[in-house]
Amino acid sequence: MAPVLVNSIGDKKTATESTTSLDSDGIPPLGVPAEEKRFWFQRGKGFDAEAIATQPSVFDDPQTAEKYQPRDDWENLHRLDPKARWTWAEEYAIVRKIDFRIMIWACVMFMSLELDRANLTQALTDNFLGDLHLTTNDYNLGNTVFKLAFLIAELPSQLVSKWMGPDRWIPSQMVLWSIVAGGQFWLSGRTSFLVTRALLAILQGGFIPDVILYLSYFYKHHELSIRLGFFWTMMSVADILCGLLAAGFLQMRGVLGYAGWRWLFLLEAIITLVVGLFSFVLMPAGPCQTASWFRGKDGWFTPREETIIVNRVIREDPSKSDMHNRQPITPRLLWKCLKDFDLWPLYIIGLVFQIPATPEQQYLTLSLRQMNFNTLTSNLLSIPYTALHIITMLALTYTAEIFGELTFISLVGQIWILPFLIYLNVADTAHASRWVIWAVTTLLLAYPNAHPIQVGWNSRNSNTVRARTVSAACYNMFVQAGGIIASNIYRADDAPLYRRGNKQLLAILVMNIVLYCLTKAYYVLRNRHRDRKWNSMTSDEKLHYLSTTTDEGNKRLDFRFEH
Repeated sequence: MAPVLVNSIGDKKTATESTTSLDSDGIPPLGVPAEEKRFWFQRGKGFDAEAIATQPSVFDDPQTAEKYQPRDDWENLHRLDPKARWTWAEEYAIVRKIDFRIMIWACVMFMSLELDRANLTQALTDNFLGDLHLTTNDYNLGNTVFKLAFLIAELPSQLVSKWMGPDRWIPSQMVLWSIVAGGQFWLSGRTSFLVTRALLAILQGGFIPDVILYLSYFYKHHELSIRLGFFWTMMSVADILCGLLAAGFLQMRGVLGYAGWRWLFLLEAIITLVVGLFSFVLMPAGPCQTASWFRGKDGWFTPREETIIVNRVIREDPSKSDMHNRQPITPRLLWKCLKDFDLWPLYIIGLVFQIPATPEQQYLTLSLRQMNFNTLTSNLLSIPYTALHIITMLALTYTAEIFGELTFISLVGQIWILPFLIYLNVADTAHASRWVIWAVTTLLLAYPNAHPIQVGWNSRNSNTVRARTVSAACYNMFVQAGGIIASNIYRADDAPLYRRGNKQLLAILVMNIVLYCLTKAYYVLRNRHRDRKWNSMTSDEKLHYLSTTTDEGNKRLDFRFEH
C-alpha cells in the first residue's frame, strides 16, 4: 500500500479534470485518482485515454519527497523524475509491452518448472511404483522429501538471487534442475528416487519468489496480483500439457527396452533445458537495463517508456527503491525481516489453505487407476479439473482487485471445497459409481485457489524490497510446509477410501475459515490503531516524524495494511 500523504490533495474535481500537485507552483498537473480504470471492461464511453495518468504521491511535495529519495546506487535513479507526466493511453500501452516482453516469458519458465515437478503424478499411471518396487508410503515420503528440500532451499535461493540478480540466478536454476530431472531416466530404486527428489527440490526452491520479486520491478501492486493470477494459471496449463505429453510419452514403454515413465522424465527435462538457456538472454536485469547483444543495443524500451515505467511504479510504492537489484541481504536484515510479526497471519494462512485439496490432487491419477481406468484415460481424466481451475482462479483474482477485498474473496476457495469434502465423508464411496467419484473429485479440485491473491497481498504488506524478498520466500516456505503435512494425510493403512484422512481434511478446512476471519480482524485493528496515532498529529509533526523516524517498511505510521 502507498504511504499516507501528509497533506490532502485538495477538493476532488470532476473525472475529466486534473488536480494540481501539493507544491503547485510551476509543476504540471496530476491525474485524478478516481480516473484510473484498472481493467479493460471498466473503460466505457466516458473514459478519456488522453487524460493525465500520473497519480499523486509523496514525491509531489518537496518536504516529503526528500524523505523518500531513492538511494544513490539505485539502478533506475537516472529515470526518476517527479515532474514526469503521461497519459492513460501511454501507460496502458507500456503495460501491454511489459506483458509481452517480460510476463509471457515468466509464464513459460513457470510452465517448465511445473513440467519437471508434476510429471511424477503422470509417471504413476505407467507402473512407476511397481517398476521401482515402491509402496504408496514410499511415494508419500518422496513427496515429503521434495517439499522439505524445496522449503529449505527457498530462503537461501532468494538471498542468492538478491545478490546475483534474478536475471542471472533464475536461468542458472533452470539449467541445473533440468539436468537432475533428466537424470531420473536412470532411477533404480527407493534410494535414487529419494535422492533425485531432494536434489530437484533444492534446485527449484526459491524459483517462484525469485520470479515474483523480479516482476515487482515492472508492475504496480494491483497489476502484479492479476499477473500472478495468470502466472499460476500457467501452472494449470502446464498440468494440462503434462497430461497430454504423458499420454504420448508413456506410450514409448518398451522403446530401447525402457519404461515409458523414463522417457517422460528425460524428454520433459530437455524442454526445460532449452527454456533455461533462452532465459539467459530473455531476462533483462530491470526496466532500464534491457540493452544487450540479443535484445538490441537500444534495448526494449525507449527513454520515454523507461521514465514512465520507473515513475509510475515508484510513485505508487517508494519502498521499491530502497535497495538496488544486485544488493545482498545481510544476516541482520534477514533476522529483522523474519521476526516481522505483522506478516505472520499470512504465513499461517499459507501453511494451511491448500491442505484440504492437496491429497486428492496427489492421488487422483493413482485413484483412477485403482478404479480400473487405463493409463491413457487416467491421464486424460486429470485434465478437466485443471481447465476449470484456470477459470475459477482467474475469476477470483479479478474479483479481489475489482472490489478491493482480499481476505473474504480468498476465503471463497475454502467455502467451495466444503460440500465436496462433506460428501467424501458421509457418502458410501466404496459402492458409488466411479464416474460420480471422479466428478466430485474434479469439482473439488476446480476450487478457486487464492494463492495469486495471497502472494500479492504478502508483497503489498511487506513495504520494502528486502522485506519483500524475505517474506516472499517465507510465505512460500510455509506453503511447502503445508504440502508436507498434506502429503502425509492419506496413508497406506487408510487406503483405498481414506476415511480417516478425509475427516482430518474437513477439520482443517473448518479451521481455515476461522483463520481467514481472524486475519481480517487483525489487519483492521492494526490500521485503526495507526489511524488514531497519525490523525492526531499536525502536518508539522508528521513531517518531523518522516525526518527523524527509525521505523521502516510496514512499521511506519504512514503505512496501512491491505486486507
